[in-house]
Amino acid sequence: MPERAYSRPQCQTEAPSLGRGLAELAEQAASCTPASCGATATALLPQDAPVGGADDDRTTAATHPDLSALVSVQMLSGEGPILSALDTGRPAGADDLLHDVRWPQFRARALDAGVRSSATLPFECDGLTVTISVYGLRPGPLEKAAQGTTELLGDLATESLARDRLYRDALAQVDQLDAALRSRPVVDQACGIVMYVLGCDAERAFDLLRRTSQRTNRKLVDLAETVVRTRGRGLERNLIALDQDGSS
Repeated sequence: MPERAYSRPQCQTEAPSLGRGLAELAEQAASCTPASCGATATALLPQDAPVGGADDDRTTAATHPDLSALVSVQMLSGEGPILSALDTGRPAGADDLLHDVRWPQFRARALDAGVRSSATLPFECDGLTVTISVYGLRPGPLEKAAQGTTELLGDLATESLARDRLYRDALAQVDQLDAALRSRPVVDQACGIVMYVLGCDAERAFDLLRRTSQRTNRKLVDLAETVVRTRGRGLERNLIALDQDGSS
């Protein structure tokens, strides 16, 4: 693995995506740890499984491709300092991987890349768990070197990423509500047509549309638009049959 070579990232004026935020965090962590040759940053949401799957470009960032491979081998094998830090909530690492045999697969991949030491710091905020790992080409206590500025950086960055994720989730919910509000009038019109065709009440009409939507694998709003456009013509037989099935 070559010596560290990167530039300090510029400050962003807008909220970064998770992937871009992790990339900046990894670069800054390496910059704040002079004894390191590079760094990685990972993010884990509550529903994510850290074991048994490869890392995702959106939730893992590294300052060098060899370091990205070190994250992958940990996630796939279920062993390594990142997994230990996630399990315990405490920093984990190795001062000299040549003699530390706790994580065989991670150790083999790290030594193959020329990495002799590593330290991982875990952080958590609002359901988002972030790890920062720094790596060294020489043996030595990187954990102490990583604490201090890098630890403060991790706290601040995790809080910022968590806020950004919550903000994006809120925007997605607003979009969903907006789509629901815009589709409501056409669904109401379709219910009125079904009520007229079958002589049923509004609750029954909506239930028939919902069941027809599920049976035909069509979105409810798309089905409602068809009913309104055709005034229900061509659907009478199906609606009546479905109504009779529900009544029996």
